[in-house]
Amino acid sequence: MTEVDFELLGAYERYKLMASLIVPRPIALVTTLGVNGIANAAPFSMFNMVGEDPPILMLSINRLSDGRLKDTAANILASGEFVVHMTDEAMAQQMHACGEALPSDVSELTHVGFTSTPSHTITPPRIVQAPVAFECVLHEKMETESRYVFIGRVKWMAAREGLIDTQAWRVNLRDYHPVARFGASFYTTSRDRFAIEDGPGEVTQDSNSIDQL
Repeated sequence: MTEVDFELLGAYERYKLMASLIVPRPIALVTTLGVNGIANAAPFSMFNMVGEDPPILMLSINRLSDGRLKDTAANILASGEFVVHMTDEAMAQQMHACGEALPSDVSELTHVGFTSTPSHTITPPRIVQAPVAFECVLHEKMETESRYVFIGRVKWMAAREGLIDTQAWRVNLRDYHPVARFGASFYTTSRDRFAIEDGPGEVTQDSNSIDQL
């Protein structure tokens, strides 16, 4: 075994190891609204679901190299509102382009060609192309030397037509193809799926075996 004492590593080395080993990570494409009224969009892969009662999710945003806050973090702190979108294969390139550094008076939505639509419960807009959007308000936050960790409480969700059965509350996983962040600059799809049966049995390499959840 390769043994590593994290107490002896610098932040950069710890980041490289953790970000390349704790994978794949879902990607949150987050929209916020600046004090200037410009909609901001940025992708973050230090993101996940935390719980359902209350419905909360976690978003971790690092500071810039000079210590300044990224626009997303600054906007969340100012307004307490943000929208988390899941990213699928069709919009992956545009999601990645939202990570480019742009002037604060230029919206990433316009820059990459996304279409915005008003949210139902909060001020920041949603992205029409996204398969799922969670409208969130800030529930709690934690600050470290390198980043802010935001806990968002989901107030409203919008999903692509046909993706969710709102009678049985099941998701049509056959038509849901989110992408995830892998190590370094790599992304991965979610098409290679398998089911593990309860009790003795073989692993089934069949995406249709988990059509719904």
